[in-house]
Amino acid sequence: MAPQKPIDIQAAFSRATALHQQGNLKEAVPLYQHILAADPANFDAHHMLGVLRAQQGRFLEAVKAIAHALKVSPRNQQALANFGNVLKALGQFDEALLSYDTALSVDQGVAVTWFNRGLVLWDMRRFEEAVASYDKALAIAPNYAEALLSRAAALRDLGRFEEALSSCDAAIGIGADSVDAFNLRGVLLWRLKRFDAALDSYNIALSIAPRAPDVLNNRSLALMGMERPEEALRSCDAALALNPDYVEALNNRGIAQASLQQLDQALQSYDRAIALKPDYPEALNNKGGVLAALRRFDEALICYNALLKFVPASSSARYNSGLALAHLHRFDEALTRFEGVLTANPRHPYALSAAANAALNLCDWARVEALGERIARDIAENGSVISPFTLLGYSADASLHLQCARIYLKDKGAECRNMPRGSHRHEKLRIAYVSSDFCDHPVAHQMVDLIERHDRALFEIHGVSLAPDDGSDIRARLVRATDHFHDVQAMNDRDAAGLMRQLEIDIAVDLGGHTQGARPGIFAGRAAPVQVNYLGYPATTGSTCMDYILADAIVAPLRDQSFYTEAIVHLPDSYFASARPSLPPPPARRDAGLPQTGVIFCCFNQNWKITAAVFDVWMRLLREVPGSVLWLRDCAQGPRSNLQREAEARGVAADRLIFAGKADRDRHLARLPLADMVLDTLPYNAHATASDALWAGVPVITCAGQAFAGRVASSLLRAAGLAELVTTSLADYETLALTLARDPGALASLREKLARNRVTAALFDTDRTRRNIEAAYRRMGEIAARGGPPTGFAVASTGGIHGPLNSPVNF
Repeated sequence: MAPQKPIDIQAAFSRATALHQQGNLKEAVPLYQHILAADPANFDAHHMLGVLRAQQGRFLEAVKAIAHALKVSPRNQQALANFGNVLKALGQFDEALLSYDTALSVDQGVAVTWFNRGLVLWDMRRFEEAVASYDKALAIAPNYAEALLSRAAALRDLGRFEEALSSCDAAIGIGADSVDAFNLRGVLLWRLKRFDAALDSYNIALSIAPRAPDVLNNRSLALMGMERPEEALRSCDAALALNPDYVEALNNRGIAQASLQQLDQALQSYDRAIALKPDYPEALNNKGGVLAALRRFDEALICYNALLKFVPASSSARYNSGLALAHLHRFDEALTRFEGVLTANPRHPYALSAAANAALNLCDWARVEALGERIARDIAENGSVISPFTLLGYSADASLHLQCARIYLKDKGAECRNMPRGSHRHEKLRIAYVSSDFCDHPVAHQMVDLIERHDRALFEIHGVSLAPDDGSDIRARLVRATDHFHDVQAMNDRDAAGLMRQLEIDIAVDLGGHTQGARPGIFAGRAAPVQVNYLGYPATTGSTCMDYILADAIVAPLRDQSFYTEAIVHLPDSYFASARPSLPPPPARRDAGLPQTGVIFCCFNQNWKITAAVFDVWMRLLREVPGSVLWLRDCAQGPRSNLQREAEARGVAADRLIFAGKADRDRHLARLPLADMVLDTLPYNAHATASDALWAGVPVITCAGQAFAGRVASSLLRAAGLAELVTTSLADYETLALTLARDPGALASLREKLARNRVTAALFDTDRTRRNIEAAYRRMGEIAARGGPPTGFAVASTGGIHGPLNSPVNF
C-alpha cells in the first residue's frame, strides 16, 4: 500500500477556517479532523473544532476538543474563555467560572471575558458579583451595550431598580434599541411604579416586534397598574393568541378578569395555568383569592394548602390559608397559621392584624392580651399595618385609632390625592350613599327608612353599591328607595369616583369606613365636593379627603376633634339611624331553647366583642342570681368551647351559657323580648343590636367607653329616654345589672317606660333623625358653595344650626 501523501497543514487550516467563517461548518469539520489526524497536537485545529462544535450545539464534543487544545497550550486566554462558554452552555457553572478566572489571570484586559464571567455569575444567582464583573468589562469598553443591559438585569434582581434603569438607559443611548432592551426598561419602570412610562417602553418594544408575547404580557401588568383592566385583558389575550400555553399570561389574564369581577372566567384562566404548570405558586395563590371572593372558602383552602406543598415556607400561602380558615370560622386553626407566619417572618405586613382578629373571634383572651400589647407597640413604634376595624376591638385609644388608620390608608394606596374639591350648583342637593352593605346586613336595615323618607323636594338620592346583589328583599327595597341606584362593584376605585363626579354628586356619604368591603380609595379620588363618614365605621377614617363625620356630643365630644381628620358634626339626639321594623309575636321560651323560669341575661353582640373583663362581670352575675342564664349569639365551635371553658373556670356551669340558634331577621326580632335585659360589651358596644333590643322593648345596660365605638349604646339609651341605664365603670355596670335582676318590679317598670318611649323618644323618630341629617347636609353644602374648608357645627333640635359646637357631654 502506498504511503499517504503528507498534507500542507497550514494550507488545510487556512481552507478550514475560511469555510468556517463562511458558515460552511459541514465542510470545515473534515478538514480540521484531517489536520488532527496528521498532527494530533495541533492546538489551533483542536480549538477551532471545539468552537465549531459549540456553534452546532454539540457541546460535549466541543468540551472534548477545547480540552485537547488546552493540554497543548494550558495558558491560552482565548481557549480558556471559550472553554468557559461551552461549560456554561452545559450548565456546569462552577467549572465555567474557574475557566474564566484562569483566562483572566492570563490577561485581565479582555472585556468579553469579564462579560461572560458576569453571565455565569448571574446564572448562579450571585448578582452582586455579576455586577462587579460587568463593571470590569465596562471599565475596559465603556460603550459595551450588552454589558450595560446585563448589568441592568442583575441590578433588577438585587432590587436596585433606579440603578438598573440608569444602566438600561445608558445601553439604549448608545444604540441598544432592541426589543429586549425596551422590555427590560419597561419592567424596571413597572417595578418603580412608573406605570405610564413602563407602558410607553413596552409600546416601543412592540413597534420593533409586534408579535412579542413577553412584551404583550408585561404590558398587561403596566395597564393593571394604571387601573385599566379591560386593556390589560386584551394585551394578555394577544400574548396568548401567539402562545396559547403561556402560563404567565394566563395568570395575568386571570388577574385582569378578577379585577373586572369576571370571577368564573378568572378561575378558568388560573386552572389552565395550573394544568400546564402544577407547581405554579402565583396561579394557585390567585385562584385561592378568587375562590375566597366567591366565598368558596373550602376550595380556597385546598389551593393554599397545595401551595404550601410547593413552597413550604411561603408566608403568603400560610397567611392566605389562615384567612380561608377564618372565613370558615375555624379560628383556632387560623390563629395557628398566622402565628406560624409571624414566627417565620416577624415583619410580615398583615399577619399580626389577622392573628389579632382571629384571637378576638376565638375568645382566646390570653392571646388577645399578648397580641394587644404588641399591636399598640408596633403601631406606635414600627408603623405596623393593622386593620383599623380590628383595633377597635382591642383599644379605646382614639389617638392610636387615628395613627392606625393613616398607616392603613398609606399601605392600601388610598391616601388623599388632594384633588380640587369644587362645588356644584343644583336646586336639589345630590346625595350618594356608598356602601358594600346594601344587602341583608344591619347597615341596610338601619338606613332604608331614612333613605325612603328623604325630602325629594330638596334632595336627589343616589345609592352606590360596592357589593353584589344578594337577591334579598332589603336590597330590592333599597333600590326602590333611591332615585338612582348604581352597582359599581366591578369598577375600580378611580372609575367609581369618576362616575360620581360625572353624576355631579354634591355629598358622598361613606357608610363603610374601614369595615369589610369598604373602598376608601374611591373617596381618595374626591368622588364629591363634600365627603362624609357616617354610621358604618365608629371612628375616624384617618383620611384628609373625608370632610365630615356625622356624630353626636356623646359618641364624639368636641374635646376629641384632634383625633379625627374629619370635622365633627353633632346631631341633636343620637347620630344613629334606627330601624323601625314590625315585631312579630314572641315565641315561647322553650321554643327558643330557654329555661321556663329564671332571669335571662342576653348579649347578641358578635363574640369578638366579648372581653375577659366584661365576661368576669357576667359570670359573677350568674353566680349571684340563681337560675339565671346568659343568652348569647350563635358562634363557631372554637369560640363556643372557649367561652364554656372560661365560664367553668369562673365557677359557672357551661350549660348556663345558651347559644341562640340561627334565625332570620324577623324571627330574631320576635325572640328578643324573651330576654330580661341586654348586657353590653366594651371597648366596642352594641350598635345595631342595641337599637334592635330597645325597639323590641328590652332594656340595655351599658358602660360608657372612652372612644366612639364604646359610647354608641350610651347615645342610644339617652335618645331612648333611658339615661339611667348608662354607667361609667364596670363596677357600676355590674351593680345596676344585679339590682335589676333581683328586683322584678324595677325591671318591669323599665320595660313599661321603654314601651311608652317607643312612641315619643327621639331614637325611634326616624323622621326627626332625617330632618336633622338633612339640616347637616344643607349646612355642608353651603360651606362648600362658599369655598370654605370643612368646619364642625351642631344641628339644633329644631333642625337649625349651632356654631361653634355645643359643649361636650361628660360622664
